[in-house]
Amino acid sequence: MSENFPNEFEGGASEQEQKTREVVALAKELSESREVFPFPEIESGAYSKLKATDEEYPGYTTPIDELVVRFAQEGIKVVLGSHPDSGNVFILPAGSDDIERDSVFPRHLQFSDDMDPRLKKLILLNKS
Repeated sequence: MSENFPNEFEGGASEQEQKTREVVALAKELSESREVFPFPEIESGAYSKLKATDEEYPGYTTPIDELVVRFAQEGIKVVLGSHPDSGNVFILPAGSDDIERDSVFPRHLQFSDDMDPRLKKLILLNKS
């Protein structure tokens, strides 16, 4: 029988594990560089969901409208969660360290051709 099994059965990493490693490596690079990026906007569908969550759970996090203003004023930065190898990556206003209240996920951001290619790749990897 010459059937090919997925990588995970051959001792290699699954596609998801490989993607997580790539996301973590890219996020570490961006986080450790302490770079501040211009805010590329929140995707409209993500904004609607975040706004609905704000209304359903008021006071739980910083309202998305406030975050958008802060992102625009301060710029954004990439931050890893407390367990970096898990792939938990957050976008925060440049002046914040409060992952619990002030963050969105990279997948919530719009991307454009003229943005930093590493940030664009991070957003795209988180959307797939």
